[in-house]
Amino acid sequence: MEGGAHGFDGSAFRECFSLSWRNPYVLRLAFSAGIGGLLFGYDTGVISGALLYIRDDFRSVDKNTWLQEMIVSMAVAGAIVGAAAGGWANDRFGRRASLLAADVLFFAGAAVMASATGPAQLVAGRVLVGLGVGVASMTAPLYISEASPARIRGALVSTNGFLITGGQFLSYLINLAFTRAPGTWRWMLGVAGVPAVVQFALMLFLPESPRWLYRKGREGEAEAILRRIYTAEEEVAREMAELKESISSESETKATGLAAAMGNAAVRRALVAGVGLQVFQQLVGINTVMYYSPTIVQLAGFASNQTALALSLVTSGLNALGSVVSIFFIDRTGRRKLLVISLAGVVATLALLSAVFHQATSHSPLVGAAQTARFDASLTCPAYRSSLSSSSSSQAIWDCTRCLKAADCGFCAGQQKLFPGACLVANSTSKDACAIHGGGGSSSWYTRGCPSRYGWLAMAGLALYIAFFSPGMGTVPWIVNSEIYPLRYRGVCGGAAATANWAANLAVAQSFLSLTEAVGPAWTFLVFGAMSVLALGFVLLCVPETKGLPIEEVEKMLLKRRFSLRFWKAPAAAAQERPDGGKEEGV
Repeated sequence: MEGGAHGFDGSAFRECFSLSWRNPYVLRLAFSAGIGGLLFGYDTGVISGALLYIRDDFRSVDKNTWLQEMIVSMAVAGAIVGAAAGGWANDRFGRRASLLAADVLFFAGAAVMASATGPAQLVAGRVLVGLGVGVASMTAPLYISEASPARIRGALVSTNGFLITGGQFLSYLINLAFTRAPGTWRWMLGVAGVPAVVQFALMLFLPESPRWLYRKGREGEAEAILRRIYTAEEEVAREMAELKESISSESETKATGLAAAMGNAAVRRALVAGVGLQVFQQLVGINTVMYYSPTIVQLAGFASNQTALALSLVTSGLNALGSVVSIFFIDRTGRRKLLVISLAGVVATLALLSAVFHQATSHSPLVGAAQTARFDASLTCPAYRSSLSSSSSSQAIWDCTRCLKAADCGFCAGQQKLFPGACLVANSTSKDACAIHGGGGSSSWYTRGCPSRYGWLAMAGLALYIAFFSPGMGTVPWIVNSEIYPLRYRGVCGGAAATANWAANLAVAQSFLSLTEAVGPAWTFLVFGAMSVLALGFVLLCVPETKGLPIEEVEKMLLKRRFSLRFWKAPAAAAQERPDGGKEEGV
């Protein structure tokens, strides 16, 4: 993307809206491509709520955490492939054609999932959606950047990030809207096909990126599009001159692959910072919240699917709000300071969540023999029934947590949810019986978490976690990666960092439920807290401040400094280092 880093201050946005009002064509281009970001956010967020109802409909999914993780994470696996293929498709067929292909994948994936008759079809649909997400995640901002006036390019591109978080917020609203509709999760997943059709129709009538056209030797078409984007003749002439210079520069520098980048001292150090930030963005656990937020709410003690979705809406709303906060503070506080503040808050809130879930697990309601005896003996949890006949001491330590860990068992809590309840077989018969014998309409049926007096404290911790993460670790890694690499290496290095992000995303998404099942939510959040401490150390040691620096100055700064335990220290030999990766110290 030409132009390097752009400021995201209020004046840029005022000029953006003013120019868009005078020339609606610009806003039409940005909005049409931005739907790709909206779809990206929607398809990554909607599965969190849909999974609650998929587990209710498919017994094989409900009792298989690995299969649940597979349904969630296959979209991420598809995105890794889609992002890699999208880079090639963007260069070969163009940005517009790539977005059209992403829309086809989105629609096909939504149709396959909405009509799924089993877990295998759901996984196949998630892979298709993931391929679309991967293509859209890199193509939408690229198209917006290359088809926007230079002076508001940064403001328009930054809205793509807001549309991603806005899409996640919309997915929670849609989830909540369809909680009582027949075929609940089918509507949730199928709705994604609607904006895909809308974007496909809009993009059919929009032009290709002028930069891609110029690279393909279609200068006349590129100039015609620029005349619609710019109102002044001198602006068109300047853009054409910059395009010519940019393409000439690319032609002179053929060795721009990853191997060539690693041979350059400055680029190698930039890759350490850029890739590290992208990996740590995932390892601090953000997408466990985005993919499994309603499940986490239920683990905190809220049994109702509707309640879990409503409370999860708060976290997705805070995530969207955080991306707006970042826009106004990123060029005031600086990248590194914002990262440090963000990670310090993340460490504190993960420690709080770990403590809250530990208390909730260790103080869950007891299983009462009298409460269980109210139900037919065939409904009693087999493991609990065995403990009754073996020894009274074994019976005494049964609580809700132990009941839910037993195979195919659930907990029926009465009106006073913290009082002893019944441990029953987890099926629809027991759930109905709980409503009748467990205390009337005030009884609650738990299969994924236990009643807790700490539930609202857990929700507060979750909200604070998002509030700290989103403005810093949520947005800064992408901004740093857009400005820390020299222009000739930005594509390949940015692609490597994005691939690392998706790969770490996949690792976290595929392991979260297994971790909570194996060690419990308290220890799981403690693991993410430890990763956050490592991330904070990494930022302090490895990430330079790039606020307000042109791309050329960033490269010079990286050449003059080396990695050390004393942060970024300028060595005496720095003056002898060459931009082509000559004699060097450090990484």
